[in-house]
Amino acid sequence: MDDTRTLLDIKEYPDTEVQKDRVLTLEEWQEKWVSRKIRFHQEQGHRFADLGHSVVGVEISELGIQEFFTEQNLSYSEEPIMEIPGAKVFKSSKGNISLYCCNLFDLPRANIGKFDRIWDRGALVAINPGDRERYADIMLSLTRKGFRYLLAVLSYDPTKHAGPPFYVPDAEIKKLLGSVCNIHCLEKTDVFEEEHKSWGIDYIVEKLYLCTEK
Repeated sequence: MDDTRTLLDIKEYPDTEVQKDRVLTLEEWQEKWVSRKIRFHQEQGHRFADLGHSVVGVEISELGIQEFFTEQNLSYSEEPIMEIPGAKVFKSSKGNISLYCCNLFDLPRANIGKFDRIWDRGALVAINPGDRERYADIMLSLTRKGFRYLLAVLSYDPTKHAGPPFYVPDAEIKKLLGSVCNIHCLEKTDVFEEEHKSWGIDYIVEKLYLCTEK
């Protein structure tokens, strides 16, 4: 079988109606870390901070943030976010990594500034489908002029798996970001593994997009 042809010819579902009412609560996401249902987690981190960048991340699970610093052997401090009751920010001792422990939709209240680059892996595919427009508005509001936005999404048959991670079609990306961004698909990668059979699907493809300012 021609693998390249297979990836290019995978069926694109025109909408996400089958998943549109699917909702996971913040408590359910936090429980995934406790119960170790974290297939989305990667042991090897991306080397942005190692390349000299200042990196800001958002995660609802305090456990997940603590484990990141432990796995990377980084010392850190934590402090409350005064604008968001109950929220915290964890900062590496070098000061180049700041991880906010809060609801992403509360993040703009913390006045964290704007960014040159956004790396969206496991975020858009995790947002409840009904919240995607609000999510996209927030992400775009955090960008500086000349930004570059790398976005990884997943393509599979959404009639066979309810998500998360959720299926995000090309049309949805254009709807969310197309008015502000030029959108280019950089690559498509077959990421199907044996464990995905338990989802009831027989293929899953990761698509990587580069979104730049129009």
